[in-house]
Amino acid sequence: MFLTASTLLFATIFGIKKETPSLGGATGWLNTQPLKLENLRGKVILVDFWTFTCINWRRTLPYIRAWEEKYKNQGLVVIGVHTPEFTFEYNLDNVSRSVKEMNIGYPVAVDNKYEIWRSFNNNYWPALYLIDAKGKLRYQKFGEGDYAETELQIQELLKDVSKNSSKQVEIHPEGFEIAADWEHLQSPENFLGLERTEGFASPEGVAADTRKIYSLPGQVKLNQWALSGEWSMGKERILLSKVGGKIIYRFHARDLHLIMGPAKPGKSIKFRVLIDGKPPGVAHGLDVDSNGNGMVTEQRMYQIIRQQGPIVDHEFQIEFFDPEVEVYDFTFG
Repeated sequence: MFLTASTLLFATIFGIKKETPSLGGATGWLNTQPLKLENLRGKVILVDFWTFTCINWRRTLPYIRAWEEKYKNQGLVVIGVHTPEFTFEYNLDNVSRSVKEMNIGYPVAVDNKYEIWRSFNNNYWPALYLIDAKGKLRYQKFGEGDYAETELQIQELLKDVSKNSSKQVEIHPEGFEIAADWEHLQSPENFLGLERTEGFASPEGVAADTRKIYSLPGQVKLNQWALSGEWSMGKERILLSKVGGKIIYRFHARDLHLIMGPAKPGKSIKFRVLIDGKPPGVAHGLDVDSNGNGMVTEQRMYQIIRQQGPIVDHEFQIEFFDPEVEVYDFTFG
């Protein structure tokens, strides 16, 4: 579950359990040897649950990195816990690549069995937990936002172990990490797999796990989507069988992202994007040029649209010029 609304919970109000959770269920570690919370007593620990395709977590990352850098010599230990959502996020090579590309230098626990997730009784990406120097869980934060309040909590807990400045970090995010345009965001995340999708408008309807030729309707309403070409719809993704498949989506947001990747490792898939039937021009995202051209090369989140001007309803279209692309999810910002 991705959280877009800011949610702030305090231990004293919501009864965080007194026992410290465990990292013992990790299936692997990156950037460190295996860690145990009990061996970190005397430190303040920030545990950050994430998964590498989550745009809501991605927009929190510059703050996590900055806090780790500022406070690591004052007694703060940051531990990322990568708990996957999609099947390809269980792949350690994908996680390792993301850690490098996103400049994550702090320890990361790989939580493929969800044991750490359950230990913290967690339900969300992103989710942040603070453990004090005595090993007690003191604070938790779900979703984006409230960064100043979270940093104040870090500073307060660090008073027990060191002297620290009350001045807070200054963040200047770029690319994927820029905060969403919440004021104009009217399109929620939508999964394309048949288990959770909403607003599917192709007249043929869905057919589970079988190749089917779909067509576009005469029009799509806001937050509806449709397919043309030969696709199969699985539990968590759609798969293009033949060249020329299209997806359309009517959306209202500054940013549009697609989680997708090649069905076979090493394959590259060309695509072209249109907005209201025209190339995106200056509204192109990081993974598309001004003519709407792009390439799917790996399993990840792609930024397709980032608008510069007034935000209104638009019809998005993406056409793939190679088969065997898997598309999982639309997210917006």
